[in-house]
Amino acid sequence: MKVSGFTIIKNALLYDFPVVESISSILPVCDEFVVAVGKSDDDTLGLIKSLRSDKIKIIETVWDEQLRKDGKVMAVETNKALSTCSGDWCFYIQADEVLHENELPKVQKAMEKNLLNPRIEGLEVKYKHFYASYRTFQDNRREWYSHEIRIVRRRSDIFSFGDAMGFRRKDGAGEWHKLRTVNSGAVMFHYGWVKPPSTMKLKKIETDKLYLPDEIISREKEVITDDNIYLDTTDLALFKGTHPKVMEERVKKADWDFDVSKLSKTPGWARAVRVFLHPLLKRIGRLLGVKEAQRRYYR
Repeated sequence: MKVSGFTIIKNALLYDFPVVESISSILPVCDEFVVAVGKSDDDTLGLIKSLRSDKIKIIETVWDEQLRKDGKVMAVETNKALSTCSGDWCFYIQADEVLHENELPKVQKAMEKNLLNPRIEGLEVKYKHFYASYRTFQDNRREWYSHEIRIVRRRSDIFSFGDAMGFRRKDGAGEWHKLRTVNSGAVMFHYGWVKPPSTMKLKKIETDKLYLPDEIISREKEVITDDNIYLDTTDLALFKGTHPKVMEERVKKADWDFDVSKLSKTPGWARAVRVFLHPLLKRIGRLLGVKEAQRRYYR
């Protein structure tokens, strides 16, 4: 069994992406690792070249700024990396995701178990979304995605889809189909919302340029500040586990404060009921206009 890891990255230093940690976290189960490095405003290419591993293959790309709607450019870039992979399984990890070393055996076992079962086209991982600090995470599986496909077979009809959050199969008529998947049992740590507030603000605006029109981006620049970048605190919970070893130095160097008193004080049973009813409550809220502006500009 051959495993290809792959990812995309641009402006890693400017927006403080833990891409080195991301790659390092799954490198042990990969036979090769393809990194598509987009033309950047910093030395991202030098950062990736600093990774001393003969498994790593770098391809240099230029992001098409005309593909900014709905984040499509990220799927295009991801497919460039995917098309360069040569493994039986292709293991995708985004530049703000890190797999804990304790989860590697689960992934390895799932790939081996399903290798000879052609019906299984992909493997999913569960998610833990850290937010505002390394001590707090989002504990609402309905508001924050709970699982995604991160391992796919190397096949000519399987592509990164949408804004590169998942994968689909494309038939001869050009129709997209969901992959047949199983859950690997592994949990991916997502650190996309853990940065110093000033950096998080810049990264949020830059990322939103891939989704939103210029007038909304201009509004964001006026509205978002270091003090209000972390607003989604309703379902935050304290993290009581350990971070991956590759993240230890980054966690240790974190130098911004986040007031943990903002954590939800709602009783556990009441919050569980609210999370279960979240889709209905969100729909009602939209009808009433409740918090819609806040979510539009800060999520």
